[in-house]
Order: sequence, then C-alpha cells, then structure tokens
Amino acid sequence: MPSLSITDYLRQHIRTVPDWPVPGVQFRDITPLLQNPKVFRVMIDAFVHRYMDPALRPDVVAGLDARGFILGSVVAYELNVGFVPIRKKGKLPFTTVEETYELEYGSATVELHADAVKPGDRVLLVDDLIATGGTMMAGKKLLEKLGATVMEGAAIVDLPELGGSARLRASGLQLFTLVDFGGH
Repeated sequence: MPSLSITDYLRQHIRTVPDWPVPGVQFRDITPLLQNPKVFRVMIDAFVHRYMDPALRPDVVAGLDARGFILGSVVAYELNVGFVPIRKKGKLPFTTVEETYELEYGSATVELHADAVKPGDRVLLVDDLIATGGTMMAGKKLLEKLGATVMEGAAIVDLPELGGSARLRASGLQLFTLVDFGGH
C-alpha cells in the first residue's frame, strides 16, 4: 500500500458535517485530528518542522480564538517561543488593543493585550481554518498596531472558494496551510 502524503493523511481525518451550522454549509471539523494522538502529532510536526527553519522561525506565536489556541500553543511550546492569545472582545483582563471586522451579518471584535508583543517581533499567526479571512486579517492588524511583523499566517485548512486566503495574500501576508478544500 503506498504511503499517503501528509496532506492526504490529514484530509482523511477531517470530518465534513453537511448543513451545519446552516443549510448548504459543508462544515470542516478538525476535532478528529486532535482526538487521535498519532494524527495530532503528524499535524503538529508538519508545522514545527517548517518553523524550525531559521529563516521562518518566529519570536512568538499568536493564536486566534479559540481553535488557534490549541494549535498555536503546542507549536509555540515545541519551538520554545512564547504564545499570545488573540481573544474575542471582553475576555482579556489587562489593557488591550482591539480590531473590529465585518462578518456576513454584522461584525466582531478581537483583542490582544497591549504588552503581548514588542516592536520588531516576528510573529507566526495561527488559526485552524481560513474561510473569509476576516479573523486572521484582524489579528494581523492588531499585531501590527503593536509594531510586530506577522511573518506568516498558518492554518490546518484553507477554504479557497470563500476568498479568505486570496484576500490575506493580497494584503501581503504569506500563508501556509496543510489541507485545501477547494472545489468542495
């Protein structure tokens, strides 16, 4: 039996839930990737091995609320760098900076502690999935407000048909994703 690429191996462990949260949506559920220790390790190692490269090594990893915390904190730990959470508004106890972004219906705001990064820090920005790109774009703007450089955005899944990855790349953000669900 031929061995699978990491992308194909991980794709086999992403559950598609039809019509959730609304009819017509094919929800890509990453929780099976986290439940199986071997699959979880393969996924984390794919990110860690990329960012061990001195040219790509961040000073800090920032994770987007909430699944970006799971991935980002483990990657930060393995790289021996700090982790900072970018949270939904009202969840951080200290002085924050905030960024509001548009959703399909309405808007949302994310926050970051004002002392989370220093000017010049190279930051890896992590989330589980890129759909419209709004949350990652807001996270990038927050980090840049504090003088950091977002060297790359990373996610497990890209849904390119929703336009987020193209929008993020057009803003100058380099992206790294493991599984692309284009055309689905």
